[in-house]
Amino acid sequence: MKAIVQRVAQASVTVGGEQISSIGRGLCVLLGISLEDTQRELEHMVRKILNLRVFEDESGKHWSKSVMDKQYEVLCVSQFTLQCILKGNKPDYHMAMPTEQAECFYNNFLEQLRKAYKPELIKDGKFGAYMQVHIQNDGPVTIELESPAAAVDPKQLTKLEKQQQRKEKTRTKVPSESSRERNAPRSKDDPSASSGAEGDVSSEREP
Repeated sequence: MKAIVQRVAQASVTVGGEQISSIGRGLCVLLGISLEDTQRELEHMVRKILNLRVFEDESGKHWSKSVMDKQYEVLCVSQFTLQCILKGNKPDYHMAMPTEQAECFYNNFLEQLRKAYKPELIKDGKFGAYMQVHIQNDGPVTIELESPAAAVDPKQLTKLEKQQQRKEKTRTKVPSESSRERNAPRSKDDPSASSGAEGDVSSEREP
């Protein structure tokens, strides 16, 4: 899951020429949901967004307060294009979660934000719609968030390590073709069985 979080003076969403949502000072969050995202990633992102310290405190000290500390608003907009992978110059979105599944996931994300904060301060756009998002970035301040990669199962890791060790042992035990040729015993009748440097044929002479 990826999120572009912008500190804003104000932001709004318009669909079909009609403004459907707006906020004053706070955060505008563009959210990209991955095919691999789970509840774990969702909960991580909710915590990060609400606790991100991008506002000043009462004395004017920067990077001291979160959106919850200041009781500001949050405007969320679903944006699958954040999961883009470029193939040359063409964007590919196969890593984005399919529409129906993503809509349910996104609604759950909004629900978790509202539970963790104040429901009336969480606003959103219109999922799947063609939107105009008007953002008055304050600063500008833009933070990119990404949920941590899924942890590798220790059992699976051990299995992979053992497979790698077996491969290394196999490479050690099976000599290369050139090694077999170098280590092969020489026959007395082999005219190339020299006892010295190349060109020394003293061992081939009759007594």
